[in-house]
Amino acid sequence: MKDLKVLIVASECVPFAKTGGLADVVGTLPKYLKKAGVDVRVVIPRYYKIDRTKLTKHHEPLGVNMGTIGEQWCGVYEGVLPNSDVPIYFLDHENYFGRENLYTEHHGEGFLDNDNRFVFLSKASFILCKMLNFQPDIIHTNDWHSAIMTVLLNTLYKDDPFFSKTASVLTIHNMQYQGIFYKGIMDVLGIDWKHFNYLELEFKDCVNFLKGGIYHANAINSVSEGYVREIQTSEYGYELDGVIRDRFDSLYGILNGCDYDEWNPKKDKYIAQNYSRKNLDGKKVCKEDLQKTFNLPIRDDVPIIGMVTRLVHQKGIDVVAEAIENILSLDVQMVLVGNGEVWAHFYFGDIMARYPHKFACFIGYNEALAHKVEAGSDFFLMPSRFEPCGLNQMYSLKYGTVPIVRATGGLDDTVVNFDEKKLKGTGFKFYQLDSNSLYNTVGWAVYTYYNNKKGMEKLINRGMKQKFTWEESAQKYIDLYHDAINKKFES
Repeated sequence: MKDLKVLIVASECVPFAKTGGLADVVGTLPKYLKKAGVDVRVVIPRYYKIDRTKLTKHHEPLGVNMGTIGEQWCGVYEGVLPNSDVPIYFLDHENYFGRENLYTEHHGEGFLDNDNRFVFLSKASFILCKMLNFQPDIIHTNDWHSAIMTVLLNTLYKDDPFFSKTASVLTIHNMQYQGIFYKGIMDVLGIDWKHFNYLELEFKDCVNFLKGGIYHANAINSVSEGYVREIQTSEYGYELDGVIRDRFDSLYGILNGCDYDEWNPKKDKYIAQNYSRKNLDGKKVCKEDLQKTFNLPIRDDVPIIGMVTRLVHQKGIDVVAEAIENILSLDVQMVLVGNGEVWAHFYFGDIMARYPHKFACFIGYNEALAHKVEAGSDFFLMPSRFEPCGLNQMYSLKYGTVPIVRATGGLDDTVVNFDEKKLKGTGFKFYQLDSNSLYNTVGWAVYTYYNNKKGMEKLINRGMKQKFTWEESAQKYIDLYHDAINKKFES
């Protein structure tokens, strides 16, 4: 079979623009697809923060038919994903994408024109393919922002010979965010109103981009097998569980890989001293460095519990807030890096003021600090309500930092609960998301730290042996692409 041609369209991509795990996948998966022989290209918006001076500008602009809005134009810039020769194209429309934030105003509300912004991204990506004379075998869409492309492929481009052999894949990174908008967007999409029905795009008299994407995609996947099971339930399906169950035959779970070029204590450029599973001396140096960085007392005999997270409901940050004073009653230190909901910024800032010798936080995201927390902590806490895949638990295992996680989605798939009798496992898991369960599990981990040295050694050693490679994940995506092509021509 000829080499696959794949166009990946997304709203964010590391290192150019990131709010979450979607960006990590879009910035990493293509490199491994390329190594496996796939001709892969990436398309994202050119946000304000992305420096145009380091990119190559295409002389030919793109004209995009935006239905009732009329024709709109954008520039096209080209670069490559770092440490690769994978082309990435940036759509430059100042009015839509020349903003500091990706999706929301400073007060947290979504931009009022998010529907038009991402319809533009989706439509322009089709036109870009023609401009480049790149006929993709697969258009790989990601979350609601580009999910509407699967609808457009089956409607506006149904009879276009350029895309006659193109199949679609939709990856759901987070089911909670669906792209629900006023139904008038149908006239911007420029497709027949007959598609505004309860099976396809209609959702409570609005248009739901993700729902339409699920219905029209040739194949759908999410980023762990555990999350695939969960989104078929009412608790995690966010009212689309029935739609997901209807597409069960085209639904796959592919666990994200871990970028060990970036997250590896043997060669991490951000940490105080490199170390490995066979020589952990450097981890002690990293622990002291973390304590110095956050002005905590220098103690090598106290466990540090680290967190690097968005301070939002999904991540269970409200449960951490409820349990934190009980946790700090233990002989521990705790470090938190993240930002999100405004109440959490003030709350954890207040906790730091009241417990300066036990708790420290940095409100914001800082790449160097994230690495320091992974390397210098003894435990890494992830009490998520849901976690489609999760990457920090993978990083933690590699860094000999024992994860404490809620057993959900990818966290449940990648962390094996500690068996005290057999001294097996890679971390500590709890199932009920409440402050007592969280506190008791942290207490169990802290007890193990102080009273079961052999158990801790086994946890650390076994965790550092774990490997979640992008090579394996990329091959599963290639298999998924072939399945999507087969399904297109079966239908």
